[in-house]
Amino acid sequence: MKQLPKRLLSIDVLRAVTMLLMLFVNDASGVDHYPIWMDHAKEYEDAMGFADTIFPAFLFIAGLSIPLALKNRIAKGDSIKQLLYYILIRSAALIIMGFYHVNMEEYNSAALLPREVWEIIITLSFFMIWLDYPDTMAKVKKHWLQGTGIVLLILMAILYKGGSDDHIRGMRPSWWGILGIIGWSYLGCALVYVLSKGKFGVLVLFWVLFAGLNIAFHTFMGFNVPILGDFSSIALTMGGVVIIGLYAHLVKIEKTQRVWLLFTILGIALIAIGIFLRPYAGGISKIRSTPSWVLICSGITILAFEFFIYLIDIKGKANWFKFIRPAGTSTLTVYLIPYFQIAILDLFNLHYPPLLNYGIIGMARSMLTGLLIIWLVGWMEKRHLRLKI
Repeated sequence: MKQLPKRLLSIDVLRAVTMLLMLFVNDASGVDHYPIWMDHAKEYEDAMGFADTIFPAFLFIAGLSIPLALKNRIAKGDSIKQLLYYILIRSAALIIMGFYHVNMEEYNSAALLPREVWEIIITLSFFMIWLDYPDTMAKVKKHWLQGTGIVLLILMAILYKGGSDDHIRGMRPSWWGILGIIGWSYLGCALVYVLSKGKFGVLVLFWVLFAGLNIAFHTFMGFNVPILGDFSSIALTMGGVVIIGLYAHLVKIEKTQRVWLLFTILGIALIAIGIFLRPYAGGISKIRSTPSWVLICSGITILAFEFFIYLIDIKGKANWFKFIRPAGTSTLTVYLIPYFQIAILDLFNLHYPPLLNYGIIGMARSMLTGLLIIWLVGWMEKRHLRLKI
């Protein structure tokens, strides 16, 4: 009986490409004369730019990874209690980081520390707490570093001042941020997977349920559920859980040739349903997380995953993407490095020359910036300087 390998290179490459594109669109959004179709659509628009497809792809890829990671731990002998602890710890780390990042958006100059210094300290604290420390490191030293990181985060929360000048406030979750949303979605989907024992029919049922609730919210329900909101994010993540489950089943029964037809049909069908729902469920909007956006992006990611299965797992072309591999294996580290970069640039009031921040040259500079960040993380990875979550 065949099974999927413990780690699919196609998922790593898809994640790496998605991370590179996130670095690119985030940096290029500040470039003058940046093409409108590549940018995020505005909240009031019934539209979707290229940048609007990146974050949902991340959520979907997180779903693809859940069954593989949990099966790997089960194979090592983890009990249900150990699995639940693992899930809660991972989720908590992402939620905490997202919580701090969200509050950074409304940082008030009345605070004791400049925003840039506060940003550098919290990001450094994330590394101190969740670094992938080598097994050879003395436990006392490791615990001292982690403890220092925790103390710094608590101190930064105490020193924080946010809001407007006439209404100074402390830290609060106005929303959960990108990492927080991933954390909550991961928590929900991982719990469903463990408690259902990975039964494919149950996973499909929850995917349909979450997508259906997202549609209901934007048509007649009209209210948010605490934490899960309109179910858009968890629907995207659960879609990944179901798709990797389908792939694993086809491998198990040795019918992998059906992947191409089934994934193509599913991808195109979700895009078509999303387009059909557009006039009835709030149009297409990432900011409003409408059903059309959820379904279209799910379909696009399924087709992209299918492409990388063929290119990487079947044709063995992983070396084509070797230069961005760290973005697929140390993704969270890559995501956090720009917080250092931006804070340092702002702290010292450094700006790119106009030529490097305009049009095609500016976009090329943004892509090069992303590649350099990934190269740096690759260098760090070899020295065990990566987050392990």
